[in-house]
Amino acid sequence: MLTSTLAVRIYYEDTDAGGIVYYANYLKFFERGRTELLRSQHIEQDLLLQKNIAFVVKKVEMDCVKPARFNQLISVKTEVIRSRRASLIFEQKITAESGELLCQAETLIACVNLQKMKPTAIPAEILEVMPSAN
Repeated sequence: MLTSTLAVRIYYEDTDAGGIVYYANYLKFFERGRTELLRSQHIEQDLLLQKNIAFVVKKVEMDCVKPARFNQLISVKTEVIRSRRASLIFEQKITAESGELLCQAETLIACVNLQKMKPTAIPAEILEVMPSAN
């Protein structure tokens, strides 16, 4: 499996009035995790944009297990669990420093042609580093 881990500090801006991470911000942390996993494989999304190719979220299933809190250091573990011709499926987990699970998600990412706004094949050089379809 292709995996990466990203450390993230919870800032005040990430939280609600009670110092607990606002649920939508987990999606931002997951996005950063996916971007860093691609970057670890020398896949830069700005270069794809120059070719009118983008990865877009098609579906997310997220389970908030326990709250993350202000000033906490968390880890975002990202794993590509499947790749297909025009999509990737990521499994992601956010954990506390203790290893306790805080939030998890499975995200389906589609590769689209930005001019046509339609699915397109993931470039071969990217698929080469991804796990194959299951």
